[in-house]
Parts: sequence; structure tokens; C-alpha cells
Amino acid sequence: MTQASDKLRIQRQREAFGHRVREQRLLAGLSQEELAEAAGIHRTYVSSLERGQRNVSLDNIIALARALKVDAAQLLEGI
Repeated sequence: MTQASDKLRIQRQREAFGHRVREQRLLAGLSQEELAEAAGIHRTYVSSLERGQRNVSLDNIIALARALKVDAAQLLEGI
């Protein structure tokens, strides 16, 4: 694989993760602000994460999963 194709693959994975977070947030009936508060992170971070603009850490994956009341694995499904 080329460096360009690696970057594209990684970007698509970030977007897929963001989509999963948004999907779970909407299922939980939470706004981005409510999710951010429950997870102990900033609302703009949630927004950029949902758009695939963030390289999320394991700590934040766990915090988001807890706030959403799902297993962290659910946020990584299909990525």
C-alpha cells in the first residue's frame, strides 16, 4: 500500500467511527453537548469526532462508550 492509500483508509476509519458515535448518540436521545458533558469532554471535540476529524484516544473511546451506555466494542464495529 502507498502512503496516500494508507491515509485515505485511516480517514475512512475515522469517519466510520464518528458515524457510529453519532448513531449511538441519537439512539440514546442525546445532544452533542449532553454527550460531551456525560463523557467529560468538550462539545466541539464531539462534533469534530463525529465528522471524522479526530484521532480519538482509547481513554475517550471508553468515556464515550460509558456515557452512551454501550460497550466500547460497539463503537468500533465495522471499522
